[in-house]
Amino acid sequence: MVIGVPREIKAKEFRVGLLPSAAYQLIQRGHRVLVERWAGAGAGYPDADYQQAGAELVEDHAAVFQQADLVVKVKEPQPTEIPLLRPEQMLFAYLHLAPDRALTEGLLRAGV
Repeated sequence: MVIGVPREIKAKEFRVGLLPSAAYQLIQRGHRVLVERWAGAGAGYPDADYQQAGAELVEDHAAVFQQADLVVKVKEPQPTEIPLLRPEQMLFAYLHLAPDRALTEGLLRAGV
């Protein structure tokens, strides 16, 4: 499985969806992990930590979504990310859908 970790783009969000240690464990189990450059920097995990774990660094935000079978995020997809999702793709993120009808409908349309 290809697991993608995009950089969080929500304002004032500096966490990362997957730590380098978790990336390492997933890679050891045969998965491919793609991490957008600078995804972990705000949380204290530089790109070098992900490279040392065996993850592949990706320059382009959209490319993470395009290549990943599973997208791992902290926050809900932002409006510019909804069109990047595709049917049968899995999303692992904290979702607060009750107050956000547009997000709910976008996720349904995307088929994730």
